[in-house]
Amino acid sequence: MNEVLKTIAARRSVRKFSREQIKDSELMSIVEAGLQAPTAHNDQSCYFTIIQDKALIDEINRGSKIEMSLSDIDWVVKAGKNEKLHIFYNAPTVIIVSGRKDAVSPFADVCIAIENMLIAAESLNIGSCWIGFAKYFFNDIENLSKVPIPDGYEPCYGVSLGYKPENLKLERPERKYKEYYTIIK
Repeated sequence: MNEVLKTIAARRSVRKFSREQIKDSELMSIVEAGLQAPTAHNDQSCYFTIIQDKALIDEINRGSKIEMSLSDIDWVVKAGKNEKLHIFYNAPTVIIVSGRKDAVSPFADVCIAIENMLIAAESLNIGSCWIGFAKYFFNDIENLSKVPIPDGYEPCYGVSLGYKPENLKLERPERKYKEYYTIIK
């Protein structure tokens, strides 16, 4: 199996990080992987807001959880009220990925960019986790001024990044591939 396929197969969501900040060169390699993602109509519609300020990461966590507790979805409310949950799992780096609102397919563009970044992070032995809860922070319009996101862009997701703690064991969940595709020849 080639190295790319090995990296894809090895990647897992990491929810525990060491406190050490990732190197700038590694961060920029991960961001570059996101920028290399294909986009609908070559719109190149993604914007990355990189946050390494712990106080701001914690503020986004708190604000997201407040908004989550107002959700119509029971399990989201429960997560928002969970005092032990830090939505970014205390990662030292968080990237908020936004899509340009007037693009052909900004949501799909953001998702592809995130997947590229997750695979790039794994290839560098950096833990990563796709964070859907991050969007809740921006439900409160006042919070948009706290995180520099250009006009015309909508925050979609967050990505937590950090070094994996030593001896971290991540189990591979059972995959049921045969149930998810059909081959027609």
